[in-house]
Amino acid sequence: MSTAPATPLRPLRRDAQVISLVGLAHGTSHFFHLSLAPLFPWLKDAFAVSYAELGLLMSVFFIVSGVGQALAGFVVDRFGALPVLLGGIALLGLSALGLAASQNYAMLMVFSAVTGLGNSVFHPADFTLLNRRVSVPRLGHAFSVHGLAGTLGWAIAPLFLAGIATFSSWRVALVGAAILAFTVLAILMVLRSLLDPREVDGAVAESARKKAAAAGALGFMKVPAVWMCFAFFFISSISFGGIQSFAATALRELYDIPLAYATACITSYMLATAGGIVAGGFLAARTQQHDKVIAIAFSIAAAISVLVASAIPPAAAVIVLLGVIGFGSGVAGPSRDLLVRAAAPKNATGRVYGVVYSGLDIGLAGAPLMFGMLMDAHHPGWVFIGIGAFQALSLVAVLGVGEQAEKRRTQTA
Repeated sequence: MSTAPATPLRPLRRDAQVISLVGLAHGTSHFFHLSLAPLFPWLKDAFAVSYAELGLLMSVFFIVSGVGQALAGFVVDRFGALPVLLGGIALLGLSALGLAASQNYAMLMVFSAVTGLGNSVFHPADFTLLNRRVSVPRLGHAFSVHGLAGTLGWAIAPLFLAGIATFSSWRVALVGAAILAFTVLAILMVLRSLLDPREVDGAVAESARKKAAAAGALGFMKVPAVWMCFAFFFISSISFGGIQSFAATALRELYDIPLAYATACITSYMLATAGGIVAGGFLAARTQQHDKVIAIAFSIAAAISVLVASAIPPAAAVIVLLGVIGFGSGVAGPSRDLLVRAAAPKNATGRVYGVVYSGLDIGLAGAPLMFGMLMDAHHPGWVFIGIGAFQALSLVAVLGVGEQAEKRRTQTA
């Protein structure tokens, strides 16, 4: 099966500029994944809601994002990546202002959905731009930087939002998030020529029309590897959803540690994930056994998650253990993205990434509600058991994708 069209070798500076701008957008997207979770302690008191109700806000975000992401891939292939990307960032800024002005739980729910709609465009738009504007030999590093930027967005969000809320209020923190989104939007608007929208968007739209005429716009959905990738993203994202939403609260109860230290443990996870992504980029560039890289990394992370759940390690070691889990998850990232690229039929990049990454959002939609119920039932240890279990379960799907890729390589040879 052929992959996305090869890109000629371009000057390093031009590739770096494209990668940096797309990475900045992706970091903004991931920052808004956590636009509410770090503020849960303040929101719980302000609106007198349960952990499950707070988790439902994130579920709504990811449901809307997942459905929107699958559809956004078709929009990107038809109209081009850049305008869709800019529209998504604008929606994120507007949603943060809406959340800041919310007067009741229903308003939080509505603007959580708007945030999810804004978030839905990033993976199909980002990966379309990277696959078509970055030289193929540098794609492993491009995906590494893309994932690294997203992880840094996750790492910055709790510090940014909880820090402002501590010294001011949760509403001011969300206004700060809106300012951040509009600043990124302004940067991309000013530097949009670096992404060469006429070449990129015209090529994407034209290739999509030709592909639709030749084989139908939904032809890629007949490819088994696409659905295996979807299953992997869906299962593995439930694990990450547990870390993202309630891991800090679970650590606080499980080890009887201050909230500040529990939050620092999550920051350790995020920063270690960033380091893992950098290392994973070099691994992905040097091997075709991407499924094996993911399997080893996730197996280690799952085992450490179960160890954390046991509450046997001393509290002082938890920050290191969370870092190990994060590093393992990060190493898998670039290999994961290259597996998806290998599964994408020619000229269907936006649609494939949209559908596959919608699995990530659907998994993240259910995770906060599920883990929130565990916390309401006072089972913090089960949060980390669930995290490890879903990491282990995702290996079935990723090894299936690797088997399909190996068959294609054999047939090509």
